[in-house]
Amino acid sequence: MRKIFFALAILCAVMIFITRDVDAETNWYWLESNDKYSKSFDPESVTVNKKALTKDGREVAIEIEAWTKTEYSYEGAAETIKTYGITNVLPDPNSLKYSLALIRVNPQNRTRQYVREDFYDGTGKVVWSKNEGSVKEVNSQSFDEEFYCAIVDEVFQMGELDRKRTPTKERWIDLWTHTDDDGSTTTLSADTTTMRLKGSNLILWEWQVTKNSAGKTTEIRFMKKAINLTQGTESVKDGQVWTPTNSWKDLKDEYDGAYRMIATDEPDYQGLVQLRVYVKNNREWVTRYSLD
Repeated sequence: MRKIFFALAILCAVMIFITRDVDAETNWYWLESNDKYSKSFDPESVTVNKKALTKDGREVAIEIEAWTKTEYSYEGAAETIKTYGITNVLPDPNSLKYSLALIRVNPQNRTRQYVREDFYDGTGKVVWSKNEGSVKEVNSQSFDEEFYCAIVDEVFQMGELDRKRTPTKERWIDLWTHTDDDGSTTTLSADTTTMRLKGSNLILWEWQVTKNSAGKTTEIRFMKKAINLTQGTESVKDGQVWTPTNSWKDLKDEYDGAYRMIATDEPDYQGLVQLRVYVKNNREWVTRYSLD
């Protein structure tokens, strides 16, 4: 029993040493900053943990890890403390200066997981830690999209960061605009950064905005869809909806995730045609991490 406790103590000491050593000896590569956060990552820490063999014999990375660093202003620290629900641990945002995180990503599903997070005060002391965070998909609203893109780019060199940073009109493509009899107008746009082809299914996130005849926004839908380009069907997999009354709420799909046929006389059919053309002209991009 003593040997087991001794071994565990050694392991914990090693983990603490490694975590601190990452900060002390790492040349962090800056990614982006704003009034709340400054984000960096360590390119030399990028590690491919797992690969999968495709049908044509290629090895493709399916699990990648890397260390990242986030520095906080007072406002950023306060927001982070609230998000993590650790006000009882860190009542004063001034006590949180930066954090280091080991992030694990899966390119095929565009997901990330925080394997380990350590939060530091101004003296370099760990004030709070968290292990094994949940797996979440990365989209345009994700705090860590810059981290995800930088990590994946180190392995695949497909321009994730460049595409993420392009002007909105280049990253997003308008699929259709429709005006109803009452004068309200709805526009649907697709995020090309999130597009990935799995068989005949194109997985992507879309942004749908409806404005009344006076130009006031009455609804916004942010949706993850799977669109079968061959069959002409689509399914809403996730999303949120905003209205002036209810703010943001989870989007409830009336088809409960089942695929529905896209009729030729509805606006979504225009979008389907556009997406088929986009995939045809950008096949290397939409299959960049494919295992098919």
